[in-house]
Amino acid sequence: MNTYLGIEFGSTRIKAVEIGEDFSPVSSSDYVWAAAFENGVWTYDLSKVEEGLATVLSGLKDKSNIRTVGISGMMHGYLAFDKDWKLLAPFRTWQNMMTSDAARELSELFGFNIPQRWSIAHFYQAILNGESHIPDVAHITTLAGYVHHLLTGENVLGIGEASGMFPIDSRALDYDEKMVEKFDLLLKSKGINKNIRDLLPKVLSAGDDAGALTENGARYAKGLPVGLPFAPPEGDAGTGMVATNAVLPGTGNVSAGTSIFSMVVLDKPLENYYEEIDIVTTPDGKDVAMVHCNNCTRDSNEWVSIFGEVAELFGAKVPASELYTKLYEKSLDGDADCGGVLVCNYVSGESITHIDDGRPLVVRSPESRFNLANFFRSQLYSTMATLKIGMEILERENVRIDRLTGHGGLFKTPIVGQRYMAAACGAPITCMKTAGEGGPYGMALLAAYRAMKKDGETLPAFLSERVFGAAEGTTLAPTEEDVKGYTEYIAAYRKMLEIEKKAVEMI
Repeated sequence: MNTYLGIEFGSTRIKAVEIGEDFSPVSSSDYVWAAAFENGVWTYDLSKVEEGLATVLSGLKDKSNIRTVGISGMMHGYLAFDKDWKLLAPFRTWQNMMTSDAARELSELFGFNIPQRWSIAHFYQAILNGESHIPDVAHITTLAGYVHHLLTGENVLGIGEASGMFPIDSRALDYDEKMVEKFDLLLKSKGINKNIRDLLPKVLSAGDDAGALTENGARYAKGLPVGLPFAPPEGDAGTGMVATNAVLPGTGNVSAGTSIFSMVVLDKPLENYYEEIDIVTTPDGKDVAMVHCNNCTRDSNEWVSIFGEVAELFGAKVPASELYTKLYEKSLDGDADCGGVLVCNYVSGESITHIDDGRPLVVRSPESRFNLANFFRSQLYSTMATLKIGMEILERENVRIDRLTGHGGLFKTPIVGQRYMAAACGAPITCMKTAGEGGPYGMALLAAYRAMKKDGETLPAFLSERVFGAAEGTTLAPTEEDVKGYTEYIAAYRKMLEIEKKAVEMI
């Protein structure tokens, strides 16, 4: 049986998922890592990339039948290299909110929203800051692009991932030429004799040939044969769309893990541009409205760990998976409005609510019904509260959403996250059997598409007709009680954000 491998470098895990010819997972493996906050920058030690890659590959049951591989990773951020691919500055991840001047200036220049986490914003902010590495920059890429280059020697990106670096023209399936010209003139005005196209990776679409494993790459990917074909590297947003069959106009998905974002494929352009809404693309180049929030489950994960420590005080060693399941399910006993218990889960800043740093908070009044169920229900409500605020913009723009699918760690416990997300979005949420596999599964599907596509077969046709035709899944519609309770919660949450702003200022 031929198999297809997707490896995703996520925020908390590096995970490999191997799928068979029936597109179901046959093997998986992971490696835990975490961002470090060093010298005011959220970053990762790139030496962990090699260690994590070796670990996940060694954890797969059988690598002998793998026919194609795809690399994906957390989108955006800034990895700058010289001409010899020597790293010039610490990796700056999507979590960093340090590029407000650059993002604002570029958005005005392009007439197109450039969020702070985009690679071009980081690059231009470094120019504005007068950083010493700028004269030596020869390559700018993302984490997925870096790993792909390490293994194949090819400096390329899938179009969905590239759309989080620099604006894309979805008709040309390439960087937007008018914006390229504007940026090059801006560089010249700063005394920099570089062309942005020379610095950015080449753009590829789903199914394109993205190179093969080299002899040098095989040193890092032990157990994989030299010459093994690779799919274009993608970002976690694109792989999430693929994993949920959300690549046609009117479809969308919510990816919920360390960060949370919704992706809605547009059937027409938005009437206005908003700093809260990214316009990116599917892996085959269709325009997508993306609502991206930096904070989702990280704060609640830390609370789960605290409850695990409490259990250990009484001699109980509870597996993490059981802790999550019990606490998630206990939250269902809470009040629909969380009994007046409020949580702000901001470990880092949020552009949607215009807060540049994070201070996690639990806020309640003496009259609040403070118990475990309400506390943890509020924790889970908080994971999607900022997303809801951003999604309201799409509602005002009358964006068509026929179907919304959830995936990622928040949905691993059946019903709970799905039910709350339905209440937050005011729409049915579908979760497929593979929802917990998330982006790595989507990348494995892109690897399979690279190898298995027929002449003229589009990515939507491949997914709808061959992958998800008989897929198992559940759909939950929002209940009136949950919608009412979440509406009351979000009204109080908005007021609480004023406390959050003060906490960032004072603490």
